[in-house]
Amino acid sequence: MHIRDWPQHERPREKLLARGPGSLSDAELLAIFLGSGTAGRDAVATARDLLATHGPLRALLDRSPKEMTRVKGIGDARACTLAAALELGHRHLASQLERGDALADPAAAGRYFAQRLRAQPREVFAALYLDARHRALGFEELFQGSIDGAEVHPRVLVERVLAQGASAVIIGHNHPSGNPEPSAADRAVTARLKQALALVDVRLLDHFVIGDGAPVSMAARGLV
Repeated sequence: MHIRDWPQHERPREKLLARGPGSLSDAELLAIFLGSGTAGRDAVATARDLLATHGPLRALLDRSPKEMTRVKGIGDARACTLAAALELGHRHLASQLERGDALADPAAAGRYFAQRLRAQPREVFAALYLDARHRALGFEELFQGSIDGAEVHPRVLVERVLAQGASAVIIGHNHPSGNPEPSAADRAVTARLKQALALVDVRLLDHFVIGDGAPVSMAARGLV
């Protein structure tokens, strides 16, 4: 049965319009971007097959556009559509930090770090620079390492903070293993960075650890 023959309240597009995008499953959302199915299967069935074979959703969409073109059932046109949709989402999230408003929602910074770092195959340490009113000045990846860790140099962070004219900074790094729990090394480097930044009157507001699931705020745990 084609999707157009389904009861109206079960069709992905009609369901989205009536109840919002949050009401759709991963397969239904993916099906909207696929547009049609393959080999006699409707778009939702095709999306379910893709997630079963290449998923979960994060694993499928973390592929580069070129890698996605090689997935059976996606190809060039669909890979471009999915990559463009992801980039729109990334830019929308970034605009919340770049439009000049004060950062009123610290969780937005965590989501931004997750968007920028989660797909990295190696550990990456980054910084979000803020002015005295906590408006974003810029985001920068400072250190890259191995799967197990990245060496962080406080002097480099201090130099970049001063070059940006920042009054505060939020830092973050990813755990390629997927486990977002802060390690003993994470706690130690956070303390070192906080001390180094305090010497130049710059506040360390938070340190986010990015893995699977929600970003972990070390400030929320009293570790900053």
